Amino acid sequence: MHEAAIPFLREVVVFLVIAAILVPLFQRVRVSPVLGFLLAGVMIGPFGLGAFADRFTILGYVTITDVESVRVLAEFGVVFLLFLIGLELSIERLWSMRRLVLGLGSAQVLVTGLAIGAIAFVWGNSINAAILIGASFALSSTAVVVEELIRRKEFSTRVGRASFSVLLFQDLSVVPILILVSAFSGAAGDSLLEALAVGFGVAIAAAITIFILGRIVLRPLFRLAASARAPEFFVAITLLAVIGASAATAAAGLSLALGAFLAGLLLAETEFRHQIEVDIQPFKGLLMGLFFLTVGMSIDLNAFADLAVLIVASVVGLIALKAVITTILGRMFGLPLASAVHAGLLLGQAGEFGLLVVGLAMAGGLIAGADGQFFLIVAGLAMMVTPALAVAGARVGAWLERGNTQSLEPDLDEIAELGHHVVIAGYGRVGAAIAALLREERIDYVALDLDTELVRKLRTAGEPVFYGDGRRAEVLASVGAERAGAIVLTLDVERDAEQAVRDIRRRWPDVQVYARARDLEHAAELDAAGATRTIPELAESSLQMGAFVLTGLGLPQDAVNTLVDRLREGGYEGI
Repeated sequence: MHEAAIPFLREVVVFLVIAAILVPLFQRVRVSPVLGFLLAGVMIGPFGLGAFADRFTILGYVTITDVESVRVLAEFGVVFLLFLIGLELSIERLWSMRRLVLGLGSAQVLVTGLAIGAIAFVWGNSINAAILIGASFALSSTAVVVEELIRRKEFSTRVGRASFSVLLFQDLSVVPILILVSAFSGAAGDSLLEALAVGFGVAIAAAITIFILGRIVLRPLFRLAASARAPEFFVAITLLAVIGASAATAAAGLSLALGAFLAGLLLAETEFRHQIEVDIQPFKGLLMGLFFLTVGMSIDLNAFADLAVLIVASVVGLIALKAVITTILGRMFGLPLASAVHAGLLLGQAGEFGLLVVGLAMAGGLIAGADGQFFLIVAGLAMMVTPALAVAGARVGAWLERGNTQSLEPDLDEIAELGHHVVIAGYGRVGAAIAALLREERIDYVALDLDTELVRKLRTAGEPVFYGDGRRAEVLASVGAERAGAIVLTLDVERDAEQAVRDIRRRWPDVQVYARARDLEHAAELDAAGATRTIPELAESSLQMGAFVLTGLGLPQDAVNTLVDRLREGGYEGI
């Protein structure tokens, strides 16, 4: 009775238990949340412990045997993921990475998709199914790969930028793939060209409508919510934008996810982008977890037992094929062999969109149920070995570089890929701390230092650190200072720092310059030289220690933060 009064109550409780307890336990043993939800889905689904629910009553309370009952809710996870992807694809970011995104990324998707599609067709799939299988398995897991890059501190390395560029184009490719699914599912005997023409025509019309209405309605609504300073209104309008755009594309016969992606693109160029991303992240994380949970529940372990050898061979073959193609293409686009092999192995797995497209193709009758189960298991297993592939890629890359004399000078090709990055002059403890923060936020940076042993060690580890004198404007120019979003000076010698600020301000008057100062007197001199913001080391460390003391004495954290901010804004007066 109670379950009928509150639909999906038991399923929601089971999901929250998994999200709050089981997945964090998986993370303790270095299993990513994506893989954690997949494994949990296999465990509690109708082909796992759910198969014994009829024999053991207690299992009926902790398993989900009706996958379709939660699949509708899970689809919203994909909706929010596509929205966030659209939100991250600013024109400025795409343009700064255009060589790798549009070059290497497009080549990887096209060549890999054709190769896998041809294999699927030879194995007896229809032409439509083969196209979808090739396109979806050409994609890698953005969620898993980016997490591995951040965890291994490789996001800002050449391998990280190349991998992320390919993932970025793959994310863009999801939209036409979703259109293909809708077109093929509704083809009903029409020719392939007719189905594609209708699908893309409807998608273009829907996109134009959403962009026009969005510019007329959404921006004023967001400005109204921001002026009201009510976070709940801001979140409500964000949810309205996502779900409203999704409903519009669904009404046009397209996928919900396509509308969410268009809404993200629409808001990517607005001043509200970063706040929206923060507000929507918890919804995306939980609902994406629900999506992967349902994928795991759809995997039939009996199929794995019956076809174990073929499945393992397919996983190995998929990874090997994608790794080889990506490595060859990486070399063609200027990556060193070590970096190309590393990126190839890292991108060798299947992705969450492969799981999504296979599920949609099964629902649309494009792929038979047994074949779909096979593809789901292959994709899921390939994703699960990503951490091992990341380790293997790093080790193979290090082995290939062994014995080579790696240049410590800035690589012009590598620097040319950057835009709106941060230049760090001096990679001591302060510079290293700033670099760590930038890595966490996935912001590109380049560092300069005169310690050859330190630079050699960091370059071997893949860090974007080069030998160079950060005091000299011509050296800063060699690392793309004219395109930088900010320059950070952590120089020890006071006069050198002041002269560097003057030279930077004279040559690039619009760039933001953040400078470390010894004390308040030095900070005033750097301010006079043209620094955007100075950080007096002694005063700031004293302020931070005082804040810890106040917090330890029981003062509320908000009150301490307010006091500290007031002292900073007052020029550290009294310190």
